[in-house]
Amino acid sequence: MGLMTTTTATTNSVRSSSNSCSKAAGGLLLRGARRGHRDNATRVSSPPRPRATPKNQNLVKVAHVLQEAKATSASTSASFTELDKLRLSTVNRYAQERKNSIIAVGLTVHTAPVEVREKLAVAESEWNECVSDLTAYPHVDEACILSTCNRMELYCNALSWHRGVKEVEDWLSKRSGVPVEELRPYLFLLRDRDAIRHLLRVSGGLDSLVMGEGQILAQVKNVHRLGTEYEQEVKSGAFGRHLNALFKQAIQAGKRVRSETDIASGAVSVSSAAAELCQMKLPSNTFDGAKVCIVGAGTMSKLLVKHLFSKGCTEMTVVNRSMPRCLELQEEFPEVKFTFELSPKLMDCVKDADVVFAASSSDTILITKEDVEPMGECSEAVGGVRRFFDISVPRNIDPAITELDHGHAYNVDDLKEVVEANKAQRAAAAAEAELLIVEEIQGYEAWRDSLETVPTIKKLRTKAEDIRRSELDKALNKVGEGLSKKEKRVLEDLSKGIVNKLLHGPMAALRCDAGDPESVAESIDNMHALENMFDLKNEEEDIKKMLERAGRK
Repeated sequence: MGLMTTTTATTNSVRSSSNSCSKAAGGLLLRGARRGHRDNATRVSSPPRPRATPKNQNLVKVAHVLQEAKATSASTSASFTELDKLRLSTVNRYAQERKNSIIAVGLTVHTAPVEVREKLAVAESEWNECVSDLTAYPHVDEACILSTCNRMELYCNALSWHRGVKEVEDWLSKRSGVPVEELRPYLFLLRDRDAIRHLLRVSGGLDSLVMGEGQILAQVKNVHRLGTEYEQEVKSGAFGRHLNALFKQAIQAGKRVRSETDIASGAVSVSSAAAELCQMKLPSNTFDGAKVCIVGAGTMSKLLVKHLFSKGCTEMTVVNRSMPRCLELQEEFPEVKFTFELSPKLMDCVKDADVVFAASSSDTILITKEDVEPMGECSEAVGGVRRFFDISVPRNIDPAITELDHGHAYNVDDLKEVVEANKAQRAAAAAEAELLIVEEIQGYEAWRDSLETVPTIKKLRTKAEDIRRSELDKALNKVGEGLSKKEKRVLEDLSKGIVNKLLHGPMAALRCDAGDPESVAESIDNMHALENMFDLKNEEEDIKKMLERAGRK
C-alpha cells in the first residue's frame, strides 16, 4: 500500500508523528512496512542524489559576503546593509533552527529476505570502521549500527533530515554493492519520535520474530558498549550524547518491559509449548529428579532441548536412528549432559524414563499401550506416572496409553490450549509494554528538549561576561595607572561577583529536570523570554563569531 505525505520545514525542527513522514526534495515515495509500524516505516524513493557538500561550505560563502560588505562600508560603518543581512540569513537559515533529527534506516526480517540482509550485515570487528565512514558524511553527526541475524539498522543524529537520509542511503549502497533503487523496496525509514519508538520497541522484544525474546536486549546493550568504547578511543563525537542517551533509554525500556510485564514468559512454538505443558503436569512443576527421554534428533528435538534446558533440565537421553545428528546436538548444547542411544534401545530408554517426548519423522506408532503396560510405575519423583508428549504428525505414541493407571499421553491437540493461552497472555503483555514504551519515549524527548536551553545559557553568560569586561576596562582607564595589582584584582572579583549574582536567577530558570516534561516546557518558555529580553538572537554577531572561530582554525 502506498502513502505519500509532505510536511513543510519551519524554523523549528519538524518532528514526524506516528502517521506522517516528511518528503525529500523532489519527493520521497513512502510505503509502509509489512508489519509493525505500518503507518511509520517507509520504503524510500528519492530523486538523484546531489553531490555532497563540505561541512564548512556555508562558512566560505558567509566569509565571501562579509568581505564584500566590509569592502563597501568600511569607510562609513561596520554594520551590514539590509540586503547583506538578507543574504546572510539565507545562507545560514538552517543554522538558526533546531534541525537535528534522529533517523532510523534499515531492514529487518519483516521487510527483507536473508539474501538482502546478509549483504549489509556488520560484524563487530567492522563496527568502528563503518561508524567512522558514516560520520565522515557532512550531515551525519552521530551514528551507530544494530546488526543481528534478523535486522540491520542504522541510527543517526543528522544535521539535516533530507541530506542525512541521502547520505545514509549512499553508504548502504556502497556497503552492499546494491544500487539504491534496488535497496529502497526493502528499507524502512523513521524519524525522531517514530525512530525513538522503534528502537525502544526493538529493545523490548516487541518487534522480534518471536515476541518477547531476550537476546535482542543483550544486542542493544552491546551496541551501547561498542559506541562507548569507540568514543573513548576516538573521541570524535560519533557516538555522542544524543545516541548515547537514546540507547541508555532503550536499555532501560527493555528491562522495564521484561520486569513489569509477562511478555518474556509463555510458549511461542510447539516445542516450547510441550516443554511448558510438561512442567505444568509434573507434581513439583520442575524437572528436578525427572528422567527425560527424547525420541528423534531433528529440528523439533533441537528446540525441545533448548527449552527444556532453559527450564532447568540438564540431563537428557536422546534416541535416534543414526548418531551424526546426536553429535550435532552435543556440539550445540555442550552444557547438557546427554546419553545417546540408537533406535533398537528405544524401549529400554522409555522404561528408564519418567517423561518421554516424541519428535521424530516416523509415520507410524513407535510406542504402544502394550509396550508401556508391563513397564509398571516410574519414579515417585513424578508421582509414579510416566508421561508421554507426542509432537509428531503423524503421531508416534499410542493415545491408548492414557487408559493405563501409570501412563498418560498428550498430543499436539493438547498443546493448542497452551499455545493460544500464551498468545493471549503475550498480547495483553504487549499492550502493557506499549504503555511503558510511551513513558520511556517521553523521558528521552524531555531530555532532548532540555538541550535547547544550553546554547541560550552559553550566550547569556558570554554576553554578561563581555559587558562586565568592557565596563571594567572603561572604569580602569578612567582611574589610570594609580591602582595596584591587588586593587585591580579586587575590582575584577567584585565585577564577577555582581554578574554571577545577577545571572543566578535567569540561569536557574533555564535549568530543569530533564525527566519531567512540565519542567522542561517551563524552561523552554523561560528561554524564549530571556532571548527576547537580552537580545540573544543576534544573527549578525553569531556569524561574526563563527567566522572568527573559523579563521582561528
